[in-house]
Amino acid sequence: MKNPLTSGLMTLVFLTSGTAIAAKDVGKGHDHRTFLQNGEVNYGQIGDSYSADLVMYLAGNQFMVMEELLQDFMKKNPEVKSVFCETIPPGQILKGQLLKQGEVEGEKINQKPDIYASVNLGHLKQLKGKGRMDQYMIYIHNKLELMVAKGNPKNIKGAEDLGRDDLVQSHPNPLTEGIFKFYGSEMLKDLGLHEKVTGGAQCKSCWAVPNKTWFTSRHHRETPDRIEKGEADVGIVWTTEVVEAKAKGRAIDGVAIAAPYNKADKVGYAIGKLLDGKNQANADKYLAYLATDDAQNIYAKYGFVKASKDGLALKPIPAPK
Repeated sequence: MKNPLTSGLMTLVFLTSGTAIAAKDVGKGHDHRTFLQNGEVNYGQIGDSYSADLVMYLAGNQFMVMEELLQDFMKKNPEVKSVFCETIPPGQILKGQLLKQGEVEGEKINQKPDIYASVNLGHLKQLKGKGRMDQYMIYIHNKLELMVAKGNPKNIKGAEDLGRDDLVQSHPNPLTEGIFKFYGSEMLKDLGLHEKVTGGAQCKSCWAVPNKTWFTSRHHRETPDRIEKGEADVGIVWTTEVVEAKAKGRAIDGVAIAAPYNKADKVGYAIGKLLDGKNQANADKYLAYLATDDAQNIYAKYGFVKASKDGLALKPIPAPK
């Protein structure tokens, strides 16, 4: 079993420069985990994506939930001996691993997982168009929040303050991070701040606006790190990421974003079974588990908003336009 501390130290090294971030899969150890029936967790074992009893590629912002959630799922389903779980930006998963053969650190990763989840139904519609997925459910909700340094030393009061000239910002990139591509970008446009904050840049691991706005590769890892180091004052994140960071004793705080700018009325996590995955029965069991009170309560514990009964019912994916 690989040492998660070693993986964490590797992540810290990667975060120290934009060039390194661009060249490495930030947080590989914790972004790729294999959960076993005996409670062990193996980190960065990419080959397990071909051999595990259940293989799931999920939107990365739920990384903090997965250990408790999967331990509960596996306890209730003892025949599932191992679960490989990837938690990275869903756009990156779709483009770089599902629609074409992807690699992690030079090692091939399974192009046919059993489960895929995104923060945007459009990603699942693309898979439907390829004949690879036909049903989905909305299993949790989230909302946008601002992450700031502990004590909020810059006295940031809300999303409108992102137009201030005295702030250095760290935001998810618009290429692979669904939080920004579908929601953060729209929020900035609603506020009339998109051009000022982003400079119209379309890049990752880069300065969108020199020395003012950094676009991350993995925002849920980079943004709190940059804020703690004094390299950024504020960043758009999910509310759940503030909850997680504070629970871990990190030197950050959160500033609420008022509705409708927080996009709480739009953010729904969509999940479905890949029709060409090898573990069809186990995928069905996992989707059924997500609709249980136990699963929903675990998500709520980490700051997510529970899904409705209607959302949790499997339904046909709308045809792509």
